[in-house]
Amino acid sequence: MYHIGRSICRTFFRLFFRWEIEGAGNIPVEGPVVICCNHINNLDPPLLGSSVSRKVHFMAKKELFSIPLLGRLLPSLGAYPISRGSGDRGALKKSLELLKEGRVLGIFPEGTRSKTGQLGKGHTGAAFITLRSDAVIVPGAITGPYRIFRRVKIVFGEPIDLTPYREKGINTESVEAAMEHTMNEIATLLSKSHSK
Repeated sequence: MYHIGRSICRTFFRLFFRWEIEGAGNIPVEGPVVICCNHINNLDPPLLGSSVSRKVHFMAKKELFSIPLLGRLLPSLGAYPISRGSGDRGALKKSLELLKEGRVLGIFPEGTRSKTGQLGKGHTGAAFITLRSDAVIVPGAITGPYRIFRRVKIVFGEPIDLTPYREKGINTESVEAAMEHTMNEIATLLSKSHSK
């Protein structure tokens, strides 16, 4: 089901948007990966998932899983539920299990779509999950606008070396520093993408 959905999404983005992908080779072909990307539109998750050759797993708000049909479809598309606004231990456990299995997670650290298109502050959950695992973070940047026949581009940066943060131990300081590093990399990718 995931591969069928990805093929449909790829066709959609190719037909209706001037879809561009840059830096896909920066995503490791194996091993646990957390892709951290900015969030500007509801189409960001399928765009990100379609841009990567590996299966990408996403957290989705718990309410979506109670919608008939959609709730049954989401797990086959790599999504798993999270209760927003609270520390969801179940979602954390599921994330760590997936990374332990060598999977890829797609996370939007801002937590919600940017209404201005400007990059917001990143929540530390993505860094915490990554530091608790053996995963690397790959920063990503999406530039729109999502308008029919206008260019939509996604750029992936090089994996971030988290060794210095892991060596300090998993604490508030190291997690916040790793997240700040990640958001700075996303900001740099956005700046370069806008300048082209």
